[in-house]
Amino acid sequence: MARVKTTRKKTAPRSEEYSYNVGWSEEDDAYIARVLEFPSLAAHGNSQANALREIRKVVDIVIKDLTAEGEPVPVPFGKRRYSGRLNLRMSQELHRRLALDAELQGVSLNTLINTRLAFSGQ
Repeated sequence: MARVKTTRKKTAPRSEEYSYNVGWSEEDDAYIARVLEFPSLAAHGNSQANALREIRKVVDIVIKDLTAEGEPVPVPFGKRRYSGRLNLRMSQELHRRLALDAELQGVSLNTLINTRLAFSGQ
């Protein structure tokens, strides 16, 4: 599981700054809203708008509680900064195969991996 980036700044993020996902749940017979930065939170509603409104209320409460307790608050994805550097571990066999592919294509290993990752997301 990924580590959650947090902040202890005096001005906490607002609920509108977080990343939400709303989908239909057959099991619950309702729309379920989740927030990426708070993976344990969810709320439901009889429409997408209601579910989103409810999860934002929950996020507001959680932010207030965390701030009041001096606990770190997750940083919204939109405010996070990424260096573009990633230390990746892989098996020796995969490393060897990728290095050979890069050599055959006449590109660096970094370029090969970047290209493959970019195309895998399409």
